Amino acid sequence: MIILGIDPGTAATGFAIIKKQSELRAIDYGCIRTSPQFSTAERLKETHQQIAKLIKKHRPDIIAVEDIFFFKNLKTAIKVSQARGVALLSASQAKIPIAEYTPLQIKQAVTSYGRADKSQVQKMVKVLLNLKEIPKPDDAADALAVAICCANSIH
Repeated sequence: MIILGIDPGTAATGFAIIKKQSELRAIDYGCIRTSPQFSTAERLKETHQQIAKLIKKHRPDIIAVEDIFFFKNLKTAIKVSQARGVALLSASQAKIPIAEYTPLQIKQAVTSYGRADKSQVQKMVKVLLNLKEIPKPDDAADALAVAICCANSIH
């Protein structure tokens, strides 16, 4: 099974492609970056186009997206929600099932502790995927964690 994990954001959206067989294996991961000189609409369009390219290239069986459950800054939450909407739209247009997970669920699935900090999650992503180093940037590591959560949730 191929899983596309997405950590949504306006400036940077993390993505990860993992394959679940007898073990988990990272296929591709990185970050979709948009220019701050673009309007919000242009940034969302660029994110949509890049996600569509990832879908076409890797043909995932499911797309896992981080859900917004708690926020400290309303302005940031709205922008992240817009990017989440783009990810959901991309999956829907491609007729690919969607799984949504809260940060708490993701941390629990990756570290067995729902209040783990970012560095704990990153270290476990490295271990679980047998990577040589902690994946960078942070958005890509977060997307890998989303994909791992999905892989562990599917039986």
